[in-house]
Formats: sequence, C-alpha cells, structure tokens
Amino acid sequence: MKLLYFASLREALGVAAEDLALPVGVATVGALRDHIIARGEPWAALARTKNLRCAINQVMVGVDATVSDGDEVAFFPPVTGG
Repeated sequence: MKLLYFASLREALGVAAEDLALPVGVATVGALRDHIIARGEPWAALARTKNLRCAINQVMVGVDATVSDGDEVAFFPPVTGG
C-alpha cells in the first residue's frame, strides 16, 4: 500500500510518502495508524495530531474504514485555506 503524509505531518516525519506491505492483523485505518505510531519517533506525530484526517484512495474515511493491500492511504491534519 502507499501511505501519504501531508502538511505538518510531512514536515514532522520528513517524508511525503512511503510504501508499506499491509501488516498482518491490520484491517482498519485506525489499526494502521496505531501500527505506524508504534514505530516511535518521529511516527508518534500521528498520535499528537488533533482531528487527524484520513482518506483511502482519495475518499475521506473514518478510522473504522477497512484497508486493503494496494490501497493509497493519506493522513493529514485539518487545514484551512486563505
């Protein structure tokens, strides 16, 4: 699967994207987020981001949405434009 990180998350992690094989036992966006956070720093930035937004294949989803190998999963903080 392809993971994408945007805005302040990208800055905190130092990467905009990465490829990851779907970990065994990970079936939802929330479980994927927890797996990533368990890596420690700097990945724990996902835990510190209030109102973390998620999308699967460019569709906004909640943390209970099912993920599959081959999905594109994006994580980003709420942002505003001006």
